[in-house]
Amino acid sequence: MVAVSRERFEALVAQALDEIPDDLAELMENVAVLVEDEGDDPDIWGLYDGVPLTDRVDYGGGEMVLPDRIYIYRLPICEGCDTEAEVVEQVGITVIHEVAHHFGIEDDRLDELGWS
Repeated sequence: MVAVSRERFEALVAQALDEIPDDLAELMENVAVLVEDEGDDPDIWGLYDGVPLTDRVDYGGGEMVLPDRIYIYRLPICEGCDTEAEVVEQVGITVIHEVAHHFGIEDDRLDELGWS
């Protein structure tokens, strides 16, 4: 396990988001990325909670809709890594994985692409 402070971990998540190409980042719509210590399932490192862009039809019916949420879980990632470099790499993979769900890409396809 690697001890990474919440502040450092949040910075890693922000860095991973900054590395998303601008043309894709501009397409992200109504989604918040949050860092939590852990989720309901201690074995998952991230979670997308929302309606993928590919499934949105009259999303919200013209009304204000709460943003989709991407959770990145600090403690499971830290527990699964042996070095801070591994944490950095895994945060990047997890952020990309969950953002891909926002774009409607399913786990099977992410596995094929090496983003699982």
